[in-house]
Amino acid sequence: MQKTVTREQKSQAPLPEIKKIEVRHLALDDYMSMRDSMQESYNSWHDSVWSKEDIEQLLSIFPEGQFVVVINGKVVGTALSIVVDYDKFGDNHTYQQITGDYKFSTHDKKGDVLYGIEIFIHPKYRGLRLAHRLYEARKELCEQLNLKSIVFGGRIPNYAGFSDKITPKEYIHKVKMKEIYDPVLSFQLSNEFHVKKLLDNYMPGDKESKECATLMEWNNVLYSQELKKFNQHKTIARVGLVQWGMRSFKTFDMLCEQIEFFIDTVAGYHSDFVMFPELFNAPLMADFNHQTEAEAIRSLADYTEPLRDKFIDYAIAYNINIITGSMPFIRKGELYNVGYLCRRDGSIERYSKIHVTPNEVNAWGIVGGHTLKVYDTDAGKIGILICYDSEFPELARLLALDGMEILFVPFLTDTQNAYTRVRCCAQARAIENECYVCIAGGIGNLPKVHNMDIQYAQSAVFTPADFSFPTNGIKAEATPNTEMVLVSDLDLDALKKLRLHGSVRNLADRRDDIYELKWLKPNGRKEVLQKHADKNYVFNILNPNILKD
Repeated sequence: MQKTVTREQKSQAPLPEIKKIEVRHLALDDYMSMRDSMQESYNSWHDSVWSKEDIEQLLSIFPEGQFVVVINGKVVGTALSIVVDYDKFGDNHTYQQITGDYKFSTHDKKGDVLYGIEIFIHPKYRGLRLAHRLYEARKELCEQLNLKSIVFGGRIPNYAGFSDKITPKEYIHKVKMKEIYDPVLSFQLSNEFHVKKLLDNYMPGDKESKECATLMEWNNVLYSQELKKFNQHKTIARVGLVQWGMRSFKTFDMLCEQIEFFIDTVAGYHSDFVMFPELFNAPLMADFNHQTEAEAIRSLADYTEPLRDKFIDYAIAYNINIITGSMPFIRKGELYNVGYLCRRDGSIERYSKIHVTPNEVNAWGIVGGHTLKVYDTDAGKIGILICYDSEFPELARLLALDGMEILFVPFLTDTQNAYTRVRCCAQARAIENECYVCIAGGIGNLPKVHNMDIQYAQSAVFTPADFSFPTNGIKAEATPNTEMVLVSDLDLDALKKLRLHGSVRNLADRRDDIYELKWLKPNGRKEVLQKHADKNYVFNILNPNILKD
């Protein structure tokens, strides 16, 4: 019965000396100690102590759902629960109904909600946040069993003192706003539960609550409705970033040998992804030095589709998803900077660089692409932005709003100044979009390739900046200007928890009453914007006057 006063305040009497404290599952041998604590907790509710037969029944049908806090060998707190098919009861139910007339016949192993039927703390041990420990144990169980949520009816024991002035609904609102303190409701709200609705006559005889109760809920953000499958999305994604050394390759096959070497190496660590840098195949332009720079890059484009086919074969053979960096590509006479996502199941996607640098326009005549999307993979939802695109926050934000978990940024920078722009912007994208950002660049020198003389890079994996992540927001980074691979594990579940319970919530706290970011029509172009990269998004100020305050 979720009716105990769980106020976590210091007892006026000194606390007993604590030698050992633990949270564990309830055993039948604990009953007498549990009963004594429950009687002390419910001294005004003489008929509210569970019998030994009741506890024995609970342990026989759902032992993993019953928890106790034990201090110095004594049970000082208990949390009991069952699993129910919530649709059979809905939000308008009583405590008697949900517990099957207190006999727990409503427990359903195939149910979808963990329902709390009891929690109490011995009065002498309040003030130690013991109820918080029990709630955390319940949350962990809910996640382990892949249940939608935790639900229970909670008392509002201070309402009796306000019932002649305000309604129960008004009382709940004032407790939420911290205008009124309620020893049960205030504590539950502080433990990430929210009020689902107000229940009337939930527990007859509760005079302190005027027989009202709050239907409380905690949502499991890790819940997956689909049955677990062999090829389900992973919760940990392992990524491998190739810090590619630019050097001369006499033949196309020699380049492919080096590509395969890195893929083989990263796949050997059971990685889910491997990423190559932007224009990693530039060394092949050495054969075209007799041409102008614009002609040479177009000649290099002849290798793009053969390389694409090689990557498809490698993805299947090495069982790994490959982000191919980028390569020049000619379509309808226009030159683009594109790459491919080659999934290990043999499917492929092509992505394009949307924003092109002045040098790419002036030296090579590259034009910007106009498609942007989130890609589904067997190891999470990913986005891919090529180098300069990472410096435009609108693109990554659109991807994040569409569910992106990992952003891959293949890049090519010649100087540390250029690299700093990519790095700093990539870190900002990770924080503001609550996602992982992986960057991989090329290093080394190409003295025999015009317009591709020097390269500087330090590949890295960036994270949000919150308690579950590194304090500096850097998961891993390579040695600068050294050919190597960087392998890192990314916890996708940590992102889900961050987006709901983070210290700050950059996505959830956006002021969309002031501004909005939205997609334009796919492949849409506006003549007035042709001097810039093709646009497929728009940023609007909804209420300019607000910004003048």
